[in-house]
Amino acid sequence: MSVEYKDDQEDWLTVCLKYLLFVFNFLFWVGGAAVLGVGVWTLVEKSDYLSLLASSTFAVSAYILILAGSLVVVTGFLGCCAVIREQRSCLSTYFFCLLFIFLIELVAGVLAYVYYQKLSEELKQHLNQTMTENYAQPGKEAITLAVDRLQQDFKCCGSNNSHDWVASVYISSKQAENRVVPDSCCKTITPVCGRRDHPSNIYKVEGGCITKLEQFLADHLLVIGAVGIGVACLQKVGKRVRKKATQCHDSLKSPVCN
Repeated sequence: MSVEYKDDQEDWLTVCLKYLLFVFNFLFWVGGAAVLGVGVWTLVEKSDYLSLLASSTFAVSAYILILAGSLVVVTGFLGCCAVIREQRSCLSTYFFCLLFIFLIELVAGVLAYVYYQKLSEELKQHLNQTMTENYAQPGKEAITLAVDRLQQDFKCCGSNNSHDWVASVYISSKQAENRVVPDSCCKTITPVCGRRDHPSNIYKVEGGCITKLEQFLADHLLVIGAVGIGVACLQKVGKRVRKKATQCHDSLKSPVCN
């Protein structure tokens, strides 16, 4: 009777551990989907602005998150299959993948944090130059579209203020048709509306587009850093729990279960 009871108890514990592993893997998969979502969101929303940045660190951080998130989604699915089928070799590979993904997410988070510290200085040094020298120039269509969208989305004009456009290659050319600012500075865009720089016609924002873009990118970098480092740490803790549960599942009499 005692032997049967012990066998039933071990079967019950085995089932519980199996479902515990399955739940952890599911949460791991959800975390991966969140990381993937943040990476895609970062690149899709306002992606035009990337051409205005001197450094590619912002985009690289997002791409790393997308890579890590994709690996997590695939690995989480394989982990669930390994738990259901109780394949020890698959679980060993799974734990190795977790370590690799943990390092990738950590790198993305650290990159985002480091770039966050340098963001303000980079924008101050490069944004005005990029806007005044490259706007509406041959082969610089991406930058022109990015500047137009930047000024319309954030309702600003010029890197620091509208007077920055006085030194613009575009404004100094015949192509400008006597405009003093690009038409994208106008509150209501109409043909050659950039000829009037009165506050009633164009956006006059304190701090210019630099302040607006800096805040926007800073918010995104904080999200990237928090998600990358936060999910990586949670996965590290979850990895230890899953590993212990797997050991208990393989041998209920093992000391690790005590």
